[in-house]
Amino acid sequence: MFMLLDAAADPAAAQGGGIGFTVMYAIVMIIVFYFLLIRPQKKEQKKIAEMVAAMEIGDVVLTTSGFYGVIIDITEEDVIVEFGSNKNCRIPMRKTAIAQVEKPE
Repeated sequence: MFMLLDAAADPAAAQGGGIGFTVMYAIVMIIVFYFLLIRPQKKEQKKIAEMVAAMEIGDVVLTTSGFYGVIIDITEEDVIVEFGSNKNCRIPMRKTAIAQVEKPE
């Protein structure tokens, strides 16, 4: 009976926790965002960095624009890719423009 009187006198107590509940809710939301958004993005960035580091001359690549080509030269930040059977079609591009790398057999 005294609890009912206390709850009626203090509206914050009647809401069921007040600031403690709000803090716990914020912590849970941060954890959920980490596992749903941040962690998968970091895994994808790590996978792409490993792929770019493993590129070698002669590898067949797929660019982000959808063209297949062969790497003929690699520099610090760029690669030179040869497209098609025409040996004169050589285009320098950033390593970040490479979407997929296939090793020749």
